[in-house]
Amino acid sequence: MSETLHRDNGTRLPRQVADAYVDDLIAIDPLTGTYLGVAESSGKLPDFSPAGRAAEAELARTTLARLDAAERLPGADSDAERRCARLLRERLTAALAVHEADEDLRAVSNIHSPAHSVREIFPLTPADTEADWAAIAERLRAVPASFAGYRESLALGLDRGLLAGPRPTATFIEQLTTWAGQDGDGSRDFFGEFAADGPQSLRAELDEAAAAATAAVAELRDWMRDVYAPAVAGAPDPVGRERYARWSRYFNGTDLDLDEAYAYGWSEYHRLLAEMKTEAAKILPGAGPWEALKHLDEHGTHIEGVDEVQAWLQGLMDEAIENLDGTHFELAERVKKVESKIAPPGGAAAPYYTNPSEDFSRPGRTWLPTMGQTRFPVYDLVSTWYHEGVPGHHLQLAQWTHVADQLSRYQAGVGLVSANAEGWALYAERLMDELGYLKDPEQRLGYLDCQMMRAARVIVDIGMHLGLEIPADSPFHPGERWTVDLAQEFFGLHSGRPADFIESELTRYLSMPGQAIGYKLGERAWLLGRDNARAARGESFDLKAWHMAALSQGSLGLDALVEELSKL
Repeated sequence: MSETLHRDNGTRLPRQVADAYVDDLIAIDPLTGTYLGVAESSGKLPDFSPAGRAAEAELARTTLARLDAAERLPGADSDAERRCARLLRERLTAALAVHEADEDLRAVSNIHSPAHSVREIFPLTPADTEADWAAIAERLRAVPASFAGYRESLALGLDRGLLAGPRPTATFIEQLTTWAGQDGDGSRDFFGEFAADGPQSLRAELDEAAAAATAAVAELRDWMRDVYAPAVAGAPDPVGRERYARWSRYFNGTDLDLDEAYAYGWSEYHRLLAEMKTEAAKILPGAGPWEALKHLDEHGTHIEGVDEVQAWLQGLMDEAIENLDGTHFELAERVKKVESKIAPPGGAAAPYYTNPSEDFSRPGRTWLPTMGQTRFPVYDLVSTWYHEGVPGHHLQLAQWTHVADQLSRYQAGVGLVSANAEGWALYAERLMDELGYLKDPEQRLGYLDCQMMRAARVIVDIGMHLGLEIPADSPFHPGERWTVDLAQEFFGLHSGRPADFIESELTRYLSMPGQAIGYKLGERAWLLGRDNARAARGESFDLKAWHMAALSQGSLGLDALVEELSKL
C-alpha cells in the first residue's frame, strides 16, 4: 500500500479506514489474502514469531487511531458507517486484549493454532494453472520459517511461564505426527500428498518443497514432544475466569454475564431433554434419547461409502437451495454454488465450512472429517449440513461476500464474530425444523441431539473453565464442581456421537475457551432479534425480507446484532 494512502487514512470515513486496514493486514497475513482471493498472497505465509504478532498489534492500534478521526467526519453517523465503525472498534479492541495478555505465546490447540492455519490454507490456494502451482511451491518453501516463528513464540511463552494445557498439547503432537505421515497407518504426509497433484513440469520443485515442509512438521512435533510437553505437564487445562472472560469477548463480540449464560445453558438442557424423550419414544418405545440414537447407529438410515456420502451431502444442499430460494430467501446466482468436500485426515472431528473468495472463483465449501469411517448415519448429518451449508454458514457468509461492495471488505470477509456466524447456523437448523424439513423422528432426534450438544457446550465450557457448581436440580453430580473429567463424562452421557468425537470436542473447548458457547448464545440473539422485529412490524412482518436484510448487514457482535436485527 502506498504512503499516500496511509497519509489519507485520517480523512477517510470508517468503511474506508476498515478497508485500508484489510489491505495492510493482507501484507502482514497472506492467509487472509488467500481467503479473500488475492492472488499475490498464494506464495507467502505469515510470521508467527513475537515480532510478527507485534506488527499485527501495531496495525490494530494505528487503525483505531485512524478510526477516531474518521468518526468525527460528516457522514460518519450514517447507518452503514456506524455499523462498520462499531464492528471495527470492537474487533480490534478484543484482538488487542488477547495479544496484550500474551495469549499468542501459548497458542496450542487441536483446531485453532498457527500450524493449523498454515495446513488449512493449502487446499484453498488456487491450483488451476502451472503459475498457481509455482506459487504453491513458494508457499511450501515458506512453511519452515513460519513454523519456526510459531515455535519461537511458544518458547518465549515457556520462558515467561505462559503455558498451554497438557491435553491440547498431547493432541496437537498426535496431529503433527499424522501430518508428517509418521503415525504408522500407511498414510502419506500431508504436504507430500497435496503436492502430488501438481503438474509434472514442476514435479521436482514441488517434491523438494513439500519434503522441506514435512521436515518442518516433524521438527516441530519433536520439539513439542521433547521440550514443550514436559514443561507444561503440570499446567491446568482450564483457564480460569479472567482469561475466559477475555476470550469470551473475542469470540462473542460482547462482555457476557457468564453466570447468566451458564444458567441459560441449563434451562435449554432441561427443555431439550424433554423433547428428545418424546422423539426417542417414536423410534424405540421405552428407550431414552441416547439409547434410541445408539439404535439408529446400527439400524437407522445410513450412507455407505466416502464418495457416496460426499455426493449425498451435495444433493442435500442443492435441494435446500432449490426449495428455499424464492420462498424464504432471495439468492443471487453466485451464492447458489456450494461444494461438498471430504476433509484431509489429521484434523479435529467436527465438520466445518470455508468461505468463497471475494470473486467467487473459489466457491464456499463444506468439509466432512470421516475419522476413518465409511458408514455414515443420516440422523447425524441432515441437521449438521443445514448448519454448515444451506441455509447455515454458506448462505450467511456467501451473502456477505455478495454484498461486500455495499458493506466493506472488512465487514464481509475479515471482521467475523464467531458467535454471530455460529448463532446464525444454529438458527438455520431451527428454521429448517420450523419449516418441516426434518421429515421423520430419526432426523428430528438428530437435530435435537445437535441442539443438546450446543446447550451442553455452554454448560461444560463455562462450568469447567470457571470451576462452577453443578445445580441441585441436575441429574448429573448435583452440588459438585466441574472438572475436566466430569465435563467429558457429562458430554458422553448427553451425546449420540462416538467417543473420539467427544474427546476431540473437549480438547477443543480447553484450547478455545469461550468459543463453544457462541452457538447457543448466538442463536438466542438471532431469535430475539427476529421476535423483536416481528413484534414491531406486526402483520406486515415479512420473514423472507427480514432474512435477506439480516444476512446483508455483515458481521456484528452479539449486543449490536440484537439491536440491528430488531430494527429490520
